Amino acid sequence: MEQHNSGVARQAGVTLIELMVSLVIIAILSAAALPAYNDYVKRGKIPQATSNLSSMRVKMEQYFQDNRSYPSACTAAAGMPLPAADDFTYSCTLTATTFTVQAQGSGSMSDFIYTIDESNNKRTTKLPPAWGSASAASPIGCWVRKKGGAC
Repeated sequence: MEQHNSGVARQAGVTLIELMVSLVIIAILSAAALPAYNDYVKRGKIPQATSNLSSMRVKMEQYFQDNRSYPSACTAAAGMPLPAADDFTYSCTLTATTFTVQAQGSGSMSDFIYTIDESNNKRTTKLPPAWGSASAASPIGCWVRKKGGAC
C-alpha cells in the first residue's frame, strides 16, 4: 500500500505567539531579578568602606598612643594617609583629642555615608531611600549593610 503525502508541508519553527509569550516571561523574570541583583552588588561594595574606616581607626589610635594626640591632618605627610578612593571617598575631621573619619559613596554608591570616631561609634548617616532611614536604622555602633536597616 502506498502512502500519499497530502501536499501540505508543515514548516518547522516558532510562531509569533510563542515568541511573544517567551519574551513576556523573560521580562517578568528580569523585572524581579534586576533590582535584587543591584542590591546584592551594592551590599558587596559596603565592606570596602567599613573595612577602610576600621583600619583608619586603628591607625589613629596607634598614632594617639605614640603622640598623646591625634594627627593634625589626614595626609601622608602627617603619617596618616586616607585610603585610596574606590567606590567611596574618605575624609576626616580632627582635633587633638577627637576624630571622625567618613566614607562617602560615589557613583552607584552615592547614597551611602558611613562614619567612625575615636569612641568607635560606627554610624550610617545616609542611605538610599529604598534602604530605609539612616537616622532610624543606624544606632550608634552599627553600619547598615542590608536593605531595611539591618546591620
